[in-house]
Amino acid sequence: MADLATDIRLAVDSGTTALGMNSVIDSIKNSSAKLIVIATNAKKELRQDIMHIAKLAAISVINFEGTPVDLGAVCGKSFSVAVVSIIEPGNSSILANFK
Repeated sequence: MADLATDIRLAVDSGTTALGMNSVIDSIKNSSAKLIVIATNAKKELRQDIMHIAKLAAISVINFEGTPVDLGAVCGKSFSVAVVSIIEPGNSSILANFK
């Protein structure tokens, strides 16, 4: 199985992604999100909201085994990121490996 962290980083660097709750919800609502990645210990309310909206839109959600700080670091950001949506994977094979 491919490495999720590597695929996320490739998608952020070479594709189109949305970071953070509001941006991810917008990408789900406008049907541009293809996959959602959420940190395992993201806030309960955030997790419930994202899972519900993604389920209604029939978008897969995968868990990132780490904290929002870890997910932010994987995305190359110096701040925490609890949720990421993959809009265009770029050079990443994340959609094929994890959807």
